[in-house]
Amino acid sequence: MEGDSVTLNTDLTEIQEDDDILWRFRDENSLIAKISRADKIFSTYDDVPDGRFRDRLKLDHQTGSLTITNISTEHAGDYKLEIRGLKLTSKTFSVSVYARLPVPVISSNSSNCSSSSSSCSLVCSVLNVSHVTLSWFKGNSLLSSISVSDLSISLSLPLEVEYQDKNTYSCVLNNPISNQTRHPNITQLCHTCAAPDTQSPSPAVSLIVLISAAAGSLMLFVAAVIGLFCICRQLRKHNGEDETGQSRDEEITYADPTFYKRKAQKSNIKEENDVVYAGIAMRR
Repeated sequence: MEGDSVTLNTDLTEIQEDDDILWRFRDENSLIAKISRADKIFSTYDDVPDGRFRDRLKLDHQTGSLTITNISTEHAGDYKLEIRGLKLTSKTFSVSVYARLPVPVISSNSSNCSSSSSSCSLVCSVLNVSHVTLSWFKGNSLLSSISVSDLSISLSLPLEVEYQDKNTYSCVLNNPISNQTRHPNITQLCHTCAAPDTQSPSPAVSLIVLISAAAGSLMLFVAAVIGLFCICRQLRKHNGEDETGQSRDEEITYADPTFYKRKAQKSNIKEENDVVYAGIAMRR
């Protein structure tokens, strides 16, 4: 893994006096370390190639083993060991370095939610990975997987599950030396769509109905007030009241005549026709 230390062993218990130890990286011209007891050389060449091994190489002066500290992916490749003495011995180490794995992310495709569907679509994904395999498991059974080799790309793997599924699922991202696992919570990620309620109107329709009902009630109230006013007016006319509310009977004057017959008197005035006087009695 990136950041680890790797030791390439010579399998020697001790370097002989006439032995020379040489370590090369990828090709014979990239000498990165050398031990020569005769010449008393115990050297690491940190700047070869292109400085990628600077402050990372350590030599065991007794066995000749080479340790690479804080290794990264740029240190992956073949390392060649040469032991030159009475005979030439060589060994090649193939070193693979893996980036630390991210934890997979599981999401649901809620845009495909349907009231008539009983399944839910889950997607497990990871970003910028290489030399990995992404897999779905149901319990310990492998359901599906996808792999990537050298390229650093993003991976995603879908899975269809039932809404009420009680099985244990896991999405696993792994390389040859490590893995990361994520378990989905189906109850939280998956939800059934609510069926449309044909009995209940929408909020907009409900508001229109409420306004219409209020307007209708107001019109009925106004009509009732006008009708009551007309009825009262007719009743007043029927009872003999004018528009000011006063009875017309109070404006009528009744007269009861009383008749008196007067005796005739002599007079130098020419007698005229008898006059009848009526007494007037006023009441209200």
